[in-house]
Amino acid sequence: MSEIPPSYPIIEPDVRVPTLRRLRQLSHLLDRAITVPGTQVRVGLDPIIGLIPVGGDFLGVMLSAYIVLEAARLGAPGATLSRMMINIILDGLVGAIPIAGDLFDFAWKANERNVKLLEDHLRSPSHRKSADKWFVFGVFIVLFIVAIALVAFTVMFIRLLGSLLVMLQGLLSGG
Repeated sequence: MSEIPPSYPIIEPDVRVPTLRRLRQLSHLLDRAITVPGTQVRVGLDPIIGLIPVGGDFLGVMLSAYIVLEAARLGAPGATLSRMMINIILDGLVGAIPIAGDLFDFAWKANERNVKLLEDHLRSPSHRKSADKWFVFGVFIVLFIVAIALVAFTVMFIRLLGSLLVMLQGLLSGG
């Protein structure tokens, strides 16, 4: 009888500490790396990257997805990975709305929330089994589709805005 391989390559316990430290550093970089001068407000690179037209939201979602991948490698169950994915999707979709989404991006710290979810799991791991590789693959497909949709939304919005500006220019010039 052949032995069933593990569902996903799980990180060994002695490697968990450096991995978790790296994820905390990435989360800090994406969510709280810069202090706004004269305030105690901290922002990260994620909302700043999100300001880049077309590719910013895509890049933000892909960087956040790395934390989910590592969480899967650390043995997080599907329920935890699903909650992490919802945080990223919410961050990406609401963040794509011009102006209001950028303000939301400064307040919603999806990466920080996801690292906390992972830490909660590692502190008191349940007896639920780790997510299998197909579930993790599905999570990344969904995140990739969301990222592509964000790019498409941005392109469509820019084209609509361009059309409105041309129409406004025509109205103002009397033609």
